[in-house]
Amino acid sequence: MTTSSKFRPPSNTASIASPCYEDDVYGWVEHQVALLKAGRLSEIDADNIAEELSDVGGEQYDKLESAIRVVLLHLLKWDQQPTHRSRSWVFSIRTQRRHIARVLMKNPSLKPHIAEAIGEAYVDARDEAQQETGLPAKVFGSICPYDWEAILTRAVEFDDVRSPEE
Repeated sequence: MTTSSKFRPPSNTASIASPCYEDDVYGWVEHQVALLKAGRLSEIDADNIAEELSDVGGEQYDKLESAIRVVLLHLLKWDQQPTHRSRSWVFSIRTQRRHIARVLMKNPSLKPHIAEAIGEAYVDARDEAQQETGLPAKVFGSICPYDWEAILTRAVEFDDVRSPEE
């Protein structure tokens, strides 16, 4: 994480009152970073720092789940509406597969949570597919029909556009 590039700690932490987490998160973060860098660990707000770090981890999981959801949505539509296939679906699948790869490369600890992310993403992808296609939910099934390998590598092609790329 590169918080140092996002936040500019005050130059003199001793002269600045500690901003309240609930009133000014940005100011609070600046102050906490300055305290940590100064080694003043007894003054840090450990509970809220822990909460913020937990949120950062959750955001990474959400990025993974979101990218999986989009791939699943387009695969479901691809399979159930072959007459509606388009280049944009192929590009979307391609892009989201790259997002999945990047999230996992930057966060390898998410790998044990892939099955969970697929399950959660499928529920939303199925609902979106039903809404977008007008097809009944039973057409899509209650369990994800794609394994991890298919989510990442199943070929979809329209005209000259293919995912995965050759």
